[in-house]
Amino acid sequence: MVLRAVICVLAAMALGSSVQAAPDKGDQVDLPEGGLMLKGTLYRPDGAGPFPGVVALHDCGGLSRPNAAKQYGDWAKVLVARGFAVLFPDSFGSRGLGSQCRTRQRTVRASRQRVVDANAALRWLEAQGFIRREHISLLGWSSGGVTALWAVRPNAAPHNGSGDFRSAVAFYPNCRRLRQTAWSSRVPTLVLIGSADDWTLASTCQQMIAGARGRSARAEIIVYPGAHHDFDRENMPLRLRIGLARAADPSGKAHIGTSPAARADALKRVPQWLAR
Repeated sequence: MVLRAVICVLAAMALGSSVQAAPDKGDQVDLPEGGLMLKGTLYRPDGAGPFPGVVALHDCGGLSRPNAAKQYGDWAKVLVARGFAVLFPDSFGSRGLGSQCRTRQRTVRASRQRVVDANAALRWLEAQGFIRREHISLLGWSSGGVTALWAVRPNAAPHNGSGDFRSAVAFYPNCRRLRQTAWSSRVPTLVLIGSADDWTLASTCQQMIAGARGRSARAEIIVYPGAHHDFDRENMPLRLRIGLARAADPSGKAHIGTSPAARADALKRVPQWLAR
């Protein structure tokens, strides 16, 4: 009896821990999108669900760049531990492209092709039995954050009988063009950016959010004092990147690096926003 009790306790502990941890590498899935078979990486909690879903959009470096798996895998673990299933559509690798950070004339644009990719990921998640189809949100980093902001505009709602995103979060997007087009959102949207970001400027996003007041769903911005681009990455010393095609500095230079305080706040704030 004692041995049996011990076995039961260990089994319960193992089950509880498995629900709290995402696999180190997600499952590879195929997402039909017209004539293209979009590739994606899925992270999900153990169990039958149904779970709320998140479509997560990579930055201009794509999913195949060095350290991408760690950066996005870390976020996937955070969200899976809180009960979300997370799907990363690979907008660049699926089209045979590498990093686009140094490419000025991009063939896969945040405002067009990547919005289509986000909607294809939404439809795929909706078709899965382990997903709460009425609770799928959108999350993006840098150019993926720009995509998220384009995707939630009132005139960009998904078609073809699909549902809609429940909410959105954009990390350090470039808001310049969105501000010029009088951006607004049809779903609650949160922008997180650092005051010291010299790749994408916080002031432009603040102006975009302020301009949407009175004609938008709830839209908020958090500006973290002293934080740079990629502030949410774990243990990245501040460093300078050069040759960037769309940095605020015309020379193509910008800094990236962890801000421990901003990262800690984002790790709490983002799951709370997506759980709404």
